[in-house]
Formats: sequence, C-alpha cells, structure tokens
Amino acid sequence: MTDYFGSCLCGAVKFEVQGEFDSFYLCHCQHCQKDTGSAHAANLFSQSAELSWLSGSDSVTTFTLPGTRHNKSFCKFCGSALPSTHEAGLLVIPAGCLDTEVFMSPTAHIFTSSKAVWDRELGALPMFKGLPD
Repeated sequence: MTDYFGSCLCGAVKFEVQGEFDSFYLCHCQHCQKDTGSAHAANLFSQSAELSWLSGSDSVTTFTLPGTRHNKSFCKFCGSALPSTHEAGLLVIPAGCLDTEVFMSPTAHIFTSSKAVWDRELGALPMFKGLPD
C-alpha cells in the first residue's frame, strides 16, 4: 500500500492518503474550469484509498454546486483545492495538492466537449523553466 502526503498552499492543512489510485482524469467540464480558473482540473480518483487529515481539518470547507453532483473541498485560508469524498465513497484528490510524487500518468481527458477554445493548441507554445525575462 502506498502512502501519499499533501497540503494546502499556506500549510494550514496537511493530509495523508493510504492506498492506490484507480484513475487520473484531466477534466475539462465548465465546473472544473471555474473551480481551477484554468483549462482543466487534474484529479486522482480512488474507491479504496483512505484519507486522513493530519492537521487543519477544521480549515477545510466543502462547496457543493446546487442541483449537481459537483463538489470541491478547499482550505478556507488560502483557497487551495483539497481531497473530497463523493457519493458511494469515491475519493477525489486534486493532483496538485500532493507533496508526494505521483508516477501515474493521466488516464484520459474527460468532458472535452467543454474544452476551452484557448486550450486547443498549447503544445506549440514556447516553454520556459521559470518566468520569462
């Protein structure tokens, strides 16, 4: 069994995930675009892994979009996305909040019918290791 550790940006929340991930989706739905302010969310999914809050569980807030199954947990101080448990025990972990490296590659892009227009040809853009001069 693998242990993964993660935290929020300000460090108020720390957690551990014990177990394996079933899938790793890059979700392009409009809800995930709003959640992240970006082209897609990068989330790991598991039906069997267990989440333990190591510190700051009282700083975790969860928002559920009325009339949908869409929810997001986040730190109430810095707004960082954090793991959440969805219906039927599905654990969803935002990949970017993990401090432990994940060697699993994304499984698939999902909800690509909602893909942002500006996200279509990003592979052709220049790349920089840091902020360009």
